[in-house]
Amino acid sequence: MADKSSSNAYWKANIRMIQLFLIIWFVASFGFGIILRPMLMGIAVGGSDLGFWFAQQGSILVFLVLIFVYAWRMNKLDKEFGVEE
Repeated sequence: MADKSSSNAYWKANIRMIQLFLIIWFVASFGFGIILRPMLMGIAVGGSDLGFWFAQQGSILVFLVLIFVYAWRMNKLDKEFGVEE
């Protein structure tokens, strides 16, 4: 990254991606597991309702997927801006 505009574009894309992943994580953990749990009670997953599943296991799985997707997207973004390792 030679110039300041390229650096600003890189960090803008990075922060936008982080914000998107945090929103997804919040919706999966707090939204589905706590706020929307009464609406998800009728949907059965593994012997319990979907809201309980998200509160106990689903949000953790979503978080793990987000970690791998973030690493993949950051490698792609680093190559795009020429700052890969």
